[in-house]
Amino acid sequence: MGPDGAPGQAVPWRKVLWEHQPFPDNYVDKRFLEELRRNEGIRQYRYLAVVKEAGFVGQQLSCVAIFITLWLYMEQRLLSPERLLWTCLVCALLGYGLYQALTSHAESASELRTHLADLQSTTIFLSFTFGFSPVLKTLTESVSTDTVYAMSAVMLLAHLVSFPYAQPSPPGSLSLNAALFASVCLASRLPGALHTFAMLSCALLVFALWPCLLQRLREKAPNHFTGLCVGVCVGGVGGLGSQSPGGAVLLALALGSLTLLCPLLLVRLQRHKDTIHGPWDEAEIQEDLSHFLQ
Repeated sequence: MGPDGAPGQAVPWRKVLWEHQPFPDNYVDKRFLEELRRNEGIRQYRYLAVVKEAGFVGQQLSCVAIFITLWLYMEQRLLSPERLLWTCLVCALLGYGLYQALTSHAESASELRTHLADLQSTTIFLSFTFGFSPVLKTLTESVSTDTVYAMSAVMLLAHLVSFPYAQPSPPGSLSLNAALFASVCLASRLPGALHTFAMLSCALLVFALWPCLLQRLREKAPNHFTGLCVGVCVGGVGGLGSQSPGGAVLLALALGSLTLLCPLLLVRLQRHKDTIHGPWDEAEIQEDLSHFLQ
């Protein structure tokens, strides 16, 4: 790799910068490629493991489909807000109990929040949401329905893109705010203020509390986590199919691509990965320099 006209080996070349040598600056000897390393630290993925991890993405997409299905039922007056509120209350109590059951004593001792603090936070949120429901109901009256639907679709897409799938507990602020904004937009098109309150309570349950429970299941009971993800995906396709068969087909194709096809492509393309490392890499300081910062 040395340039033409490099000096003979009478003067040995040394890999130093502080010493003047009779060699060009870009000269290297034959030992340069001896330190070449390929695919160092590459993680080998297994198809089933990738499918399980992709299941979290698929179930989150299904959660959005379930939320839209509930909104369609309420808009068509096929689902009363009272029934939705009671269903959300029962699901919240069951989920909270399951979350506490999966929490070990050591984790419970390290957490500062108590059951009373959780009850207070829930009461405050529900009180404010119920009080502002008439305001939220009329929030988008001056905006056209098509614009509201477009904003909701964009916000739900932003929620799916920005959702922290690696560590979803608690949900990211951007993804949660986008989902709640879309919920407010959709809830403002429902018949009454109670419908708005029920829809926002359901949005909190689906987009804020459910990911925390699912993350705990993934850590403590991975086998049950996989089955629950499959159940959520089936529920999302079935619920959307009751309102829009075409939408259910598109959702099923999207879920199949995300959870089955994309992991297969990742595993197949992994064998073509080729990264090189060697003396040209940037130097990394291994010594602990924290004492210089004190």
